[in-house]
Amino acid sequence: MKRFVALLAAALLMTGCGGGASTSTPEPSESSSPAASAAGTEDVIVFAAASLNKAFPEIAPAKYSFDGSSGLVDQLQGGAPADVFASADKKNMDRAVSEGLIEGEPVLFATNYLVLVTPADNPGEITGFDSSLDGKKLVICAADVPCGAATLKVAEANGLTLNPVSEESKVTDVLGKVTAGEADAGLVYATDAASAGDKVKVFDIPGAQDDPNTYWIASVKGAPHAEGATEFITLVTEPDGAATLAKYGFGPATTE
Repeated sequence: MKRFVALLAAALLMTGCGGGASTSTPEPSESSSPAASAAGTEDVIVFAAASLNKAFPEIAPAKYSFDGSSGLVDQLQGGAPADVFASADKKNMDRAVSEGLIEGEPVLFATNYLVLVTPADNPGEITGFDSSLDGKKLVICAADVPCGAATLKVAEANGLTLNPVSEESKVTDVLGKVTAGEADAGLVYATDAASAGDKVKVFDIPGAQDDPNTYWIASVKGAPHAEGATEFITLVTEPDGAATLAKYGFGPATTE
């Protein structure tokens, strides 16, 4: 009898130890962790110089605001949300940096230079960047935007005093007035002249290519899409981005 009880107790003990479900949690496998996805650029807010309005959308999708560089800095200073700022000169990028609007170091990514354009039929009979502009309806950029500052430099270098009928806040507005026949001539970037095709006649400006505008890009401090901003800048500055910029007439990223 004692032997039977002992055997029964042993059997019950074995059943109790082996019948319960395990409560331990398995270690997660490496494959169960979610894969990190690359940051997209579709939601990135890009404040860019007006002359980039053709090249940038081809480089990457984003939410673009194209305007004169100085006006864009004003908007950033006023609290407008943005992720990336691309300026058509160093002066306005330096201003953005000095006002604490930029994260990290700005990157030089392209160059550009001014040319003189007239409507294709050249009604003002302009012969070049010379005295033939006297008394004609000339349109230029305002002095506080990069194309305007460059205009003053080339005018001084060529000994000309310009008397424009209007000064525009962005270079695309200058081009628009020329192609619409509202002006006899205008000073625009070579890239803008190229985009207008046979709608304009183009005259080189002596010395303009020797002192081109430099284009700079940077992330905006407090960018709502910081990772996307970094990716956008990479796309602009990598070889494919440089090739697209060159396609639209921009020069290489060099100050020499």
